[in-house]
Amino acid sequence: MDFCHKNNKLIGLFSALILLSQFIVSQNNLSVKNYTSVCIGAQQFEKYLPLLNKKRVGIVTNITGVINSTSIVDTLIKLKVNVKKIYGPEHGFRGNTEAGEKVNSNVDAKTGLPIISLYGTNKKPTKEQLKDIDVLIYDIQDVGVRFYTYISTMCYAMEACAESNKEFIVLDRPNPNGFYIDGPVLKEELKGFLGLHPVPIVYGMTCGEYANMVNEEAWLKNKVKCKLTVVAMKDYDRNATYPLPVKPSPNIPNLEAILLYPSLGLFEGTIMSLGRGTEFPFQAIGHPKYSDTTFYFIPKESKLSKTPKYLNEKCFGFDLRNDNYLKNHPHKINLTWMQNLYTDLHNNNFFDKYFNNHSGNTELQSQIKNELSEIEIRKSWQKDIEKFKQTRIKYLLYKDFN
Repeated sequence: MDFCHKNNKLIGLFSALILLSQFIVSQNNLSVKNYTSVCIGAQQFEKYLPLLNKKRVGIVTNITGVINSTSIVDTLIKLKVNVKKIYGPEHGFRGNTEAGEKVNSNVDAKTGLPIISLYGTNKKPTKEQLKDIDVLIYDIQDVGVRFYTYISTMCYAMEACAESNKEFIVLDRPNPNGFYIDGPVLKEELKGFLGLHPVPIVYGMTCGEYANMVNEEAWLKNKVKCKLTVVAMKDYDRNATYPLPVKPSPNIPNLEAILLYPSLGLFEGTIMSLGRGTEFPFQAIGHPKYSDTTFYFIPKESKLSKTPKYLNEKCFGFDLRNDNYLKNHPHKINLTWMQNLYTDLHNNNFFDKYFNNHSGNTELQSQIKNELSEIEIRKSWQKDIEKFKQTRIKYLLYKDFN
């Protein structure tokens, strides 16, 4: 079955979003392409349905794992695939829990299938949780940032499949931040769920490419290798960004937030508010004691943020919606915001114990505190980035940057 060219009716649904996105990234060489212009891995049934024949199937997915507007789970069940279990990442299968909030295992009301949480008691599937399946499918929309935890979930699932002799299939999707590489490369001593491998914050690869790299470079625990199949996309353009049809997590609501996330995600390890509890999360930065009071927001309790940082307090800072940084400099992480806010607030507790896990090294915190210039900071990344690029290029499934 070829579903790749049956999406024309959906194109109109995204036209307004595309126009907004083109405004955001105008005046630079980054193009914005419609998500439906790509034939995603999940649509290419002819490549992976034969691999599922007479097998018990588990699916690692969430609300983003859709074909058109239908869940990959519902689609495969309709196609008579023997789906046995759903494995949910951070935010859960239906994508309705906050970042960092424990997700419990339960039963999916629609299908009656058991949902195994991979963000609860364990982040890696246990042998018991895999014992009654033969093949595990991974279909989640990622945003291409090292500390966005879906990529860690994928790698833990690969590792578990390798240890239990199960097959693993990645259904590839576009990376909306896949058009550049930037940020410090993760150091070994800071490995954890916010980063498992020596890659920059923005690594310029799709999930399928990343899976191939991790498997072939023997980066899984004890250098195990899984029986991996990647179903590549058709017509994917690495030089473009893609507005997503479903928001990838509750507080990343639109393309602006996705493009800002590599820079703003670093602030998760600081005293700053990132707009949780407002209508524009990850599109603003603020703090009650920031000196410039021109712009402010007030975090409120909401379904997405029950206890946002600085609840009911005025947070003064930067409104980054339609900011010139997005229009003119989308190919790098912004360090200026971090440098300016640290200098202005004069707070010894500006960085918390998790900041280094986000940055991937101990140097960036010290560099900000010691007021190094952005040029000096970036220079300190380059040797490791070049080494990573030499590894990365071996596993690319699509044409590299122009």
